[in-house]
Amino acid sequence: MTESICAQKGPYRVAVEAGRKYFWCACGRSATQPFCDGSHAGTGVTPVLLQATADEELWFCGCKATSGPPFCDGSHNKL
Repeated sequence: MTESICAQKGPYRVAVEAGRKYFWCACGRSATQPFCDGSHAGTGVTPVLLQATADEELWFCGCKATSGPPFCDGSHNKL
């Protein structure tokens, strides 16, 4: 298994739409951050599914070190 890599030292603010599914990149390799583009293939790291329940702005983790995926918990401040 390959470890996740930091995509950015800070969160991504994203407006999500109710009922839509989002796959958060957990490996840090995706070119479409913070979402998965399949770059995790062969790493043993899999994306995290989020189904939005409301139209709202959310903060997705960019450093991939969060203890509450897919959301930012401030872990990037410790890197």
